[in-house]
Amino acid sequence: METHDLMGGKVHVYKRDRSRFWQCSTFLAGKNWRVSTKEESLSHAKEIAEDWYLELRGKSRAGQLAAGPKFKKAADLFLQEYETITQGQRSRNWIDTYGWMLRVHIVPFFGNMAVSEINSGTLQEYRIHRRTTAMERINRPPSRSSLHHEIVAVRQVLKTAVRHRWLEHLPDLSEPYRTTGKVIHRAWFSPEEYKKLYEATRRRAQNPKKERFRWECEQLHDYVLFLANTGLRPDEAKRLEYRDVKIVKVDGTNERILEIEVRGKRGVGYCKSMPGAVLPFRRLQKRNNPQPTDRLFSGNPRELLNTVLDEESLKLDRDGQRRTAYSLRHTYICFRLMEGADIYQIAKNCRTSVEMIEKYYAVHIKTALDVSAINVRRARGNGRV
Repeated sequence: METHDLMGGKVHVYKRDRSRFWQCSTFLAGKNWRVSTKEESLSHAKEIAEDWYLELRGKSRAGQLAAGPKFKKAADLFLQEYETITQGQRSRNWIDTYGWMLRVHIVPFFGNMAVSEINSGTLQEYRIHRRTTAMERINRPPSRSSLHHEIVAVRQVLKTAVRHRWLEHLPDLSEPYRTTGKVIHRAWFSPEEYKKLYEATRRRAQNPKKERFRWECEQLHDYVLFLANTGLRPDEAKRLEYRDVKIVKVDGTNERILEIEVRGKRGVGYCKSMPGAVLPFRRLQKRNNPQPTDRLFSGNPRELLNTVLDEESLKLDRDGQRRTAYSLRHTYICFRLMEGADIYQIAKNCRTSVEMIEKYYAVHIKTALDVSAINVRRARGNGRV
C-alpha cells in the first residue's frame, strides 16, 4: 500500500492495492477519520486531503465534531435488550414492530450519526424527510400516530445510549409548532347501523354468493356478533382459544353469559360478555367441532368484513373515519354507556382506563348528559320560574 504523509504527519494519503482511488486518514478528537478522495491523481488527492483535514479541525475547535458510538449500534443493542427484558410481558408483534420501524425508516436516516449528534434539529429533519418521501412514494403523508411511534422508537434507542453512558442526557424530542388537536370520537356503529350490519352478515351466512364461501360467511356473522357483545380487541379475539371461554349463569337471573380469559397487549385479563355472545359461541362450537386449544377465529375476516361494509355503505362514518373490526369494540363501549352502565366497570371489563373512555367515547354519547342537572333555573323574586 503506497502512503504519503501531509501536514507534518497529521494527514496520511494512501492507495490500496486493489483500488484506483486515493484515500486519506487522520486522528482527531480521539477518533480515526477516513474518507475517499475519489481521485486517481496523487496531486489532486493531496489537495483534497488538506482541505478535508482543515475542515475537520475547524469543526473540532467549534465543538461540532461528534464522536462516539453510532445510532445503529445503539439501535441493535436496544432491540437485543428489549426483546430479552420484556419476554412474556409484551407481544411478539409489538417487538417486531419496533424492529421494522428501525430497519425501514429510522436507521437509514440516523444510522451513521453518532448518538451525540442527534438533537431536536435532527429530529425535525427526520419528520420533514418522512413526510417528503411518503408524499413522493404514495402521495400521502404518514399519519400523526405513525410518526409518534417512530419518535418513541428513537427515544428508546437514545435511552439505551444514556444507560450505557454513550450520551449524557436525552435531547428535546418534542414536536415544534404543534397545536392541541381536537378529540375525535372513534368510529362506531349507531344502533341502526349495527342492525344493518349484522342483518347483512346474516344474509350472507344464509345465502353466500358461492357455496364454497359458506363457512367464511358464517364465521364472519358470528365474529361481528361476538365482538359487539364482548368488546374484545380484534387481536385479542384472534388469540382466543375455546378453552379460554366458558358459558356461565348470571347469579339471580336465568341469563347466561360468557366468561372469557383474554390475552392481549396488556397481558392476561378477564371479560364478561353480554348474553348476545352466547349463541354465536355455541354456533362456533357446533360448526367447527374444535379441540380446546383451537382458536375461535382462525382466519382473517378483514377482507370479507370490508366487502360487507362497502356494500352497505357503512365503511365511513359521517366524519369520514374508516370503520374496521375495531369499531365493533367501540360500539360495545358506546352501547354500554347509552344503557347507563358504570364507566369504571366498563373500563375493567374492556381492559382500558376510565380516562380513555371519557376522552374518546363518553363525550359523544347524548345519554351521558344529565338534563336535570343542565336545565336548572333559579326562582325569581315573585315566585315565578
